[in-house]
Amino acid sequence: MKALFSVEGKTAIVTGGSSGIGAMMAQGLLENGAKVYITARKVERLMAAQEALSAFGECVAIPGDMSTLEGIEAFIAEVSKHEKHIDILINNAGANWVTPIEQFPESGWDKVMDINVKSMFFMTQKCLPLLNRGTAEDPARVVNIASIHGIANPGLPSYSYSASKSAAIHLTRHLATDLAPKNILVNGIAPGFFPSNMTKELVENEQMNKMAMAQIPRARSGEPEDIAGTALYLCSRASAWVCGHTIVLDGGMIAK
Repeated sequence: MKALFSVEGKTAIVTGGSSGIGAMMAQGLLENGAKVYITARKVERLMAAQEALSAFGECVAIPGDMSTLEGIEAFIAEVSKHEKHIDILINNAGANWVTPIEQFPESGWDKVMDINVKSMFFMTQKCLPLLNRGTAEDPARVVNIASIHGIANPGLPSYSYSASKSAAIHLTRHLATDLAPKNILVNGIAPGFFPSNMTKELVENEQMNKMAMAQIPRARSGEPEDIAGTALYLCSRASAWVCGHTIVLDGGMIAK
């Protein structure tokens, strides 16, 4: 029982791991004994994140563009130079686009779908040869980061984001049933309000932030321990019989 939530000795990949909840999950894995590869497009921010996260364990940064198959294949090829297998894949890379329906552009639709859905599928596909060391007793893990906006209307004109996150939830179920026989468990997390680059304007606007907190029964935003703890649960022995589910992590917001 003492090792139920241990990831000691595991190797993980966290896409979009240079900031926000990606960095929070990476830190949680590092502090609990995993080696973590992080990737993102913005090299300067990625390298700064590697330096900061290296204080908690072995963190390796590899720049990568998760919005294209070429970028995904190049990233996996680089990881494969150093690792014969990985134990954990967290598909966290994401993008948003907010524009009124009358002006919503095709580019805003395609960009969000490419990063939020296509990359989730193809990262999982291309990582299969690295995830093949899972066993019935100790399966490999894939954790897909969705959003409560894929479950409930966010009240914002973020149409491609909401659609992409709903797709991520169903893709999680589909992948889970197909990959479970291969000893790869696929589950998801649907976060609510967490401080991040996506929510920066809301966090910094006192009035808007106050209004947002009023919608959350727990009356606060998500904290690093909340997302890191949930990710650790889904990556450890504690969740070995959880398959195809997306955990809502929102302080009760969509339960109202």
